[in-house]
Amino acid sequence: MTARLRPELADLPAYTPGKTVPGAIKIASNETVHGPLPSVRAAIEKATDNINRYPDNGYVELREHLAKHVNFSPEHISVGCGSVSLCQQLIQITSTVGDEVLFGWRSFEIYPLQVRTAGATPVQVPLTDHTYDLDAMLAAITDRTRLIFVCNPNNPTSTVVDPEQLARFVEAVPSDILIAIDEAYVEYIRDGLLPDSLGLAHNHANVVVLRTFSKAYGLAGLRIGYAVADPDIITALGKVYVPFTATSVSQAAAIACLDAADELLARTDAVVAERARVTAALLDAGYTVPPSQANFVWLPLPGRAQEYARAAADSRIIVRPYGEDGVRVTVAAPHENDMFLEFARNWIRDA
Repeated sequence: MTARLRPELADLPAYTPGKTVPGAIKIASNETVHGPLPSVRAAIEKATDNINRYPDNGYVELREHLAKHVNFSPEHISVGCGSVSLCQQLIQITSTVGDEVLFGWRSFEIYPLQVRTAGATPVQVPLTDHTYDLDAMLAAITDRTRLIFVCNPNNPTSTVVDPEQLARFVEAVPSDILIAIDEAYVEYIRDGLLPDSLGLAHNHANVVVLRTFSKAYGLAGLRIGYAVADPDIITALGKVYVPFTATSVSQAAAIACLDAADELLARTDAVVAERARVTAALLDAGYTVPPSQANFVWLPLPGRAQEYARAAADSRIIVRPYGEDGVRVTVAAPHENDMFLEFARNWIRDA
């Protein structure tokens, strides 16, 4: 007997992670090049003493630390197994069959998959100049819109929206529609483009800010993120949360990271400097490169993205293609960036 699965799953593609190839440099998944600080490593090791016990499902200590970090009270904080799990929970608490979830496109690949899994309809609003077009998103709102994702900086195109435009957008969206500002790469924003997203969440009960420890804090392998929102939203998120998904080890590591936040975030300056160097070299070589505010750059390569990724792989360099739209390249260690730039110059010269 064959199990009867949901028929719509047949047309649902699986999420595609960045490839790992032994012996190659992987600049496909936006991971930090830095390992954990000694204090974080010590906290991880200490937490293993009690892994025979279930983790704190209420995240009491971590929520208290996060509350101080973002200047909110703990009841405004929810914790998840990476911010991606919180994206799914937001869809679950807002949207079902017949409802619509809005986001720019191209953007975080998991959005349409999670929306379709919930039975809702993803509404993809085309980007303008590789950036979320907030005016177009306002125009796309209907009476069926329940949730809006604003990925800022946008993954994979690396761009940010103007902070003042974001504030006006939040004011213009009907208050019964939830707005999720997804800030996985917020720590890399410079040039006066950092939005007051937490202020927007403080002043608007329909705004949720999503952040993660996977990128700047270097805990991608431990899977932990958080949401800042109105307590009623936090309560609803708890109703669809899969218990115990953020482990005791990941909680301890996150707390240790917050205690060492100044040191960890100082590391982002080195990434930003390399980002500027890589961008300048690519522009000089003849590439189009949108202004990045993340720890990666986006190369629009319409019709040639897969070819580019294959050629890079032949040179033992793993980048991330997105269909035939373009390629995302993580800003890595200087010597890895040099290897990529050598390939990039050769490819565009030969092309």
